[in-house]
Formats: sequence, C-alpha cells, structure tokens
Amino acid sequence: MKFRTEITPEPLNAPIKMGESLLSVGSCFSELIAGNLAERKFAITINPTGVLFNPASIGQSLGRWSRGEAFAEEEFHPSDELWFHYELHGSLSRKTRHEACEAANRALRTASEALRRADRLLITFGTAWVYELGETGRMAANCHRQPRSLFRRRLLSVEEIVSLWSALLDGPLRNKRLIMTLSPIRHLSDGAAENSLSKATLRVALAELVNRYPQIDYFPAYELLTDDLRDYRFYGEDLVHPSAQAAAYIWEKFSAAALDPALQRLIVRLEALKRAREHRPLHAGSIEHNKFCMNQLQEIERLERDFSIDLEEEKAYFQAQIG
Repeated sequence: MKFRTEITPEPLNAPIKMGESLLSVGSCFSELIAGNLAERKFAITINPTGVLFNPASIGQSLGRWSRGEAFAEEEFHPSDELWFHYELHGSLSRKTRHEACEAANRALRTASEALRRADRLLITFGTAWVYELGETGRMAANCHRQPRSLFRRRLLSVEEIVSLWSALLDGPLRNKRLIMTLSPIRHLSDGAAENSLSKATLRVALAELVNRYPQIDYFPAYELLTDDLRDYRFYGEDLVHPSAQAAAYIWEKFSAAALDPALQRLIVRLEALKRAREHRPLHAGSIEHNKFCMNQLQEIERLERDFSIDLEEEKAYFQAQIG
C-alpha cells in the first residue's frame, strides 16, 4: 500500500562533473542547493549581487554581467540612512552614494568573472509578479521598502519570459549548460490564487525553454515539495519555506540526478568526514581519539589526491585535535 507519490527525477542529460565551474542565480531557494554544493567543495558562486526572484530581473542582471556594464552613481537612490539600487539586493546598500556604487561595481566584477568562467548555471525562478517604477517603467528587482505608490505591479506572460530567455540562450549563455528550477517557496504576500497563477506561468515558460534548448535540464524541486512530500510537516514554522528535513530530501534527489557517479562517491566520503568532524569524543587526547583523528587525516590525504580538492580547513581541525 502506498501513502504518497514519490518522485524520482530523471538523471540530467549531462551530469555535473568534477572541476566544473558553477554559478547559481535566483530566488532564496536557489541558495539551498547551491549552499549544499559549496559545502561539499564545489567551485560555485552564489547570487553575487544578491537574491533575485523573477525571471526578468534575473535575465536583466545576467545581461549586465555579460556586458560588464558598470553602475553609475546617479543610478542610486536615498532611503533613510542608506543609498540603494533597484537592481540590487539590500545587502549592497551603503551610507553614501559613492560607497554604494563602489560596492555594486565590486559585486558586478565578481559576477561578470563568475559568468565568464561558468561551465553551468543553476537558475531558480521564484515569482512571475514584477514591480515597475511608475515614472520610468524600469523594473525593480528589489523594492527596498519604498512606497507601493511608486510601482506598477503586473504578471509577466509566458511569451515575455520565453522571449527574454531565448535572447540570453542565443547570446551570452549559448555555450553554457543550465539547470533550471522552480522554487517551491510560496509567495503568499501576493495572495494564494495569485501565487498559483505565478507558479503556473513560470512552469509553462520553463517547459517551453527546455523544449527549445537542449543545453537546459529541468530539476523538479517544486514538484518534490508540493507533490511528493505534500505535507505541512515538511515546511518551516512560517508554513512557506521548506523544513530542514525537506531541504535535505530535495538535496538528496538533486545529487542523485545531477551529479556524475564519481562525484556522488566523493560526496559520500565528504559527508562521512563531516560526521567525523562533528563527533564529540568522551576523552579528547586519548590514544583512541588520536587514532581516530589520524585515520581522518589519512582519508583527507586520499581525498585530496583522488579529487584535487582543498581540505585544508578539515586537515587543520583534526591536526589540532591530536593531543
């Protein structure tokens, strides 16, 4: 007897291999998968100019990064004690216009270089609702808590999303592989019905892009949480974001579908090393504990030799534990 519909994602057409350079861009959910990759020693840059939620703002940022188009001071706006830019996350706001512009251009240089180097991008769409400045019609990736009266809110169409991303995929992304996902995080501030409409719009647009461009793989993160787990016990206290257990489940499914078999074996060994580091000995400095630490140092040497990864932090930890 079955009590749930378990989803097993199809393996990617071209799984991620050791040595690939990765760039993750999109909603806060994108940082869940990207953070797991970073923790496991993958070469990945995560949202270099901050979280981006809608496909138009993500595309706008990728376009700027590909051109290396610097920010100018006159593009920044004051709010309370900080200067901000509508294309950027609040973490890049600063006390003076000059400082804000400098911070933005440092992030831009990081983003441009990460995009240039990237073999593969992880892209996560969060919402199809966008906010445009009433005076100029320019899209705001972040409203920075400015009065709602300054903006016009509207829903992107499937055609707009596909057209924008087709231009990117035929242009600066033409030699990149992409893994694209739909965030399962609900935007209930938009309203329940409006959130459903938004997610449906994004899913149809993603399907069209996958059909057109063979370099794209779709990973069903949205379906894993909403159709497979499908229970409020897999959500956090806000009933919107996935719980730690759900996040671990989605990562498990992602690693099985997206990673080269050699990388999957590496992750098993890295996770064993992580558990060993989290182990708290009853008698630190004992012969038994020293032997345990020496065994971990030997495993670190084998991992560094077999996979050419940097485990200096882990090595220093176990060396310091030997009494």
